Amino acid sequence: MPTIYPFTAVVGQARMRRALILNAVDPRIGGVLIRGERGTAKSTAARGLAALLPKVRVVHGCRFGCDPDQPSSWCTECRERVASGEPLPVEEKPIPFVNLPVSATEDRVVGTLDIEQAIQKGERHFEPGVLAAANRGLLYIDEVNLLDDHVVDVLLDSAAMGMNIVEREGISFTHPARFILVGTMNPEEGDLRPQLLDRFALSVDITGIRDARDRVTIIENNLAFESDAEAFHKLWQPHEEKLSRIIAQARTMVEKVTYTRRDLLSTAALTASLNVDGHRADLVILKAARAHAAYEGRSTITDRDIALAAELALPHRIKHGPFHQGEISPEQLQERIEQLQGSSTEGEPSEPAEKEPDTGSVKKKS
Repeated sequence: MPTIYPFTAVVGQARMRRALILNAVDPRIGGVLIRGERGTAKSTAARGLAALLPKVRVVHGCRFGCDPDQPSSWCTECRERVASGEPLPVEEKPIPFVNLPVSATEDRVVGTLDIEQAIQKGERHFEPGVLAAANRGLLYIDEVNLLDDHVVDVLLDSAAMGMNIVEREGISFTHPARFILVGTMNPEEGDLRPQLLDRFALSVDITGIRDARDRVTIIENNLAFESDAEAFHKLWQPHEEKLSRIIAQARTMVEKVTYTRRDLLSTAALTASLNVDGHRADLVILKAARAHAAYEGRSTITDRDIALAAELALPHRIKHGPFHQGEISPEQLQERIEQLQGSSTEGEPSEPAEKEPDTGSVKKKS
C-alpha cells in the first residue's frame, strides 16, 4: 500500500482542514464541498484525513462493514444471520477511502440486484456499489460539478439517510451508508445547481497560498516526501497520532456536548439576518458547533463555536446581504452574533432548550 502524504503536513488551508476534521468528528454533519483552483491540496488533505482516522469495529465477514454496536443500522445479510442464530464476530479495520469516478452510473453507485437469479432460483443476490464500499469511511468525489446531477442526488440522499435502499421488481436490499462525504471542484469548470449546492453541509473556497515562506515550506515538504515517503511520514507520525487520538476522543464526547436556548436563538437570528433560505443551515451550524466544542474537549458550545461553524455553513447559502461579496470571517460572525443577541434576545434566559420527540442527532442541555 503506498504511503499517504500526512494530513498534518498540509501547509495552511486552515478552513479546509477544520471542515474535514469536524466531519470526521461527526459524519452526520453532512459532508464538505471544497471549491478551489488546481494544486491546492484538496485531494491530498482528503486522503490524508482518511489515513489517520482511528480503526472501526465491524462485523467480521460483512460486505458492508456493519457496526456491531448499532443493530438498527445492520444490512439485510447481518439481520438474516442473526435471525438464523448465527453469531456475529467482530474485527477492527481501517476506514475505507473510496474515490468516485466522474463517469459513475447510478447502478455503480447504489449497487444492483440480480432479478434473473431471483426469478429463476428464488435467491436474492445483491452486487454492492460505491455506497457499500464507502460505508463508515470517506467518499471522495473529485470534480463533483461534472458528475451527473441524478447521481449526485442519489449520493446526497443516501448520505442524509445513512442508509442505501435498493428495490427492483418487488425485491429489496438495505445496507448502511454512513460516510464522510468530500466533494471537490474547480469553479472555472462550472458550478453545481443551487439545490445540490445546499445539500452539502459545509463549503470552503480555497486559493493557492501567497506567502512566499509558506510556499517554500510546501516545496520542501513535497520534495522530502517524493525523496523518501516513509521517512517523511515517520517524521510526521507523532503529529498524526496526536490528531487521531483527539478525533477519537471527540467522537465519544460529541453526543454529550450541550447547548442552551440562547445558542439556538443566536444561530437562528444569524441565519435569518443573512436571508438564508430554508432551515438546513441552522441545523448544520449547531451540529458543527457541537463537533468543534468536542474537538477542543469542551462539553458546552460557545458563540465562538457557532461563528466558526457558520463560517463554513453559510458562504454557499447566502444569496444577498452584507457578506455576499466577501468572505465571512469568524470575527465578523461573532460580532454579528453579539449584536443580534443584544438587540433580539435581551432578557432571554439561557435556559435549556425544550426537548422535542425524535430529534435524533442532538442532545440538549439539562
